[in-house]
Amino acid sequence: MESFKTIAIFNYDYETVILKHLLEQEGIPYFFENEITLSVIPMYSTALGGIRLKVHPSDFEQVQEILDNLNNPLKIV
Repeated sequence: MESFKTIAIFNYDYETVILKHLLEQEGIPYFFENEITLSVIPMYSTALGGIRLKVHPSDFEQVQEILDNLNNPLKIV
Protein backbone atom coordinates (compact mmCIF):
# COMPACT_ATOMS: atom_id res chain seq x y z
CA MET A 1 0.00 0.00 0.00
CA GLU A 2 3.01 2.31 0.29
CA SER A 3 3.19 2.68 -3.47
CA PHE A 4 -0.46 3.74 -3.72
CA LYS A 5 -1.03 7.40 -4.61
CA THR A 6 -3.97 9.76 -4.09
CA ILE A 7 -6.11 10.28 -7.19
CA ALA A 8 -9.19 11.96 -5.67
CA ILE A 9 -10.37 13.58 -2.44
CA PHE A 10 -13.91 13.53 -1.08
CA ASN A 11 -15.45 15.46 1.80
CA TYR A 12 -18.10 12.95 2.90
CA ASP A 13 -18.21 9.17 3.04
CA TYR A 14 -21.52 8.95 1.11
CA GLU A 15 -19.67 10.32 -1.95
CA THR A 16 -17.60 7.12 -2.12
CA VAL A 17 -20.34 4.46 -2.11
CA ILE A 18 -20.94 4.13 -5.86
CA LEU A 19 -17.24 4.54 -6.60
CA LYS A 20 -16.39 1.61 -4.30
CA HIS A 21 -18.82 -0.59 -6.20
CA LEU A 22 -17.39 0.41 -9.59
CA LEU A 23 -13.79 -0.14 -8.48
CA GLU A 24 -14.62 -3.57 -7.04
CA GLN A 25 -16.51 -4.48 -10.20
CA GLU A 26 -13.41 -3.66 -12.27
CA GLY A 27 -11.11 -5.51 -9.85
CA ILE A 28 -9.03 -2.42 -9.10
CA PRO A 29 -7.27 -2.48 -5.71
CA TYR A 30 -7.91 0.71 -3.73
CA PHE A 31 -8.35 2.14 -0.27
CA PHE A 32 -9.86 5.27 1.21
CA GLU A 33 -7.62 7.03 3.71
CA ASN A 34 -9.47 8.73 6.63
CA GLU A 35 -12.75 7.04 5.69
CA ILE A 36 -13.55 5.55 9.09
CA THR A 37 -12.54 8.61 11.08
CA LEU A 38 -14.70 10.89 8.94
CA SER A 39 -17.66 8.53 9.01
CA VAL A 40 -17.63 8.85 12.81
CA ILE A 41 -16.68 12.54 13.05
CA PRO A 42 -17.56 14.26 9.73
CA MET A 43 -16.58 17.73 10.99
CA TYR A 44 -12.90 16.65 10.91
CA SER A 45 -12.99 16.54 7.11
CA THR A 46 -11.20 19.85 6.63
CA ALA A 47 -8.65 19.15 9.35
CA LEU A 48 -7.72 15.74 7.90
CA GLY A 49 -7.85 16.85 4.29
CA GLY A 50 -10.89 14.77 3.33
CA ILE A 51 -11.23 11.12 2.35
CA ARG A 52 -8.43 10.27 -0.05
CA LEU A 53 -8.91 7.62 -2.73
CA LYS A 54 -5.59 5.84 -3.14
CA VAL A 55 -4.82 3.51 -6.04
CA HIS A 56 -1.71 2.02 -7.60
CA PRO A 57 -0.15 4.31 -10.22
CA SER A 58 -0.60 1.65 -12.91
CA ASP A 59 -4.39 1.95 -12.43
CA PHE A 60 -4.51 5.78 -12.63
CA GLU A 61 -5.85 5.98 -16.20
CA GLN A 62 -8.62 3.45 -15.62
CA VAL A 63 -9.67 5.05 -12.32
CA GLN A 64 -9.58 8.53 -13.86
CA GLU A 65 -11.92 7.33 -16.60
CA ILE A 66 -14.33 5.97 -13.96
CA LEU A 67 -14.18 9.27 -12.05
CA ASP A 68 -14.79 11.26 -15.23
CA ASN A 69 -17.86 9.15 -16.03
CA LEU A 70 -19.24 9.72 -12.52
CA ASN A 71 -18.69 13.47 -12.77
CA ASN A 72 -20.49 13.72 -16.11
CA PRO A 73 -24.00 12.38 -15.42
CA LEU A 74 -25.60 14.11 -18.43
CA LYS A 75 -24.68 11.51 -21.03
CA ILE A 76 -26.97 10.99 -24.00
CA VAL A 77 -27.58 7.27 -24.39
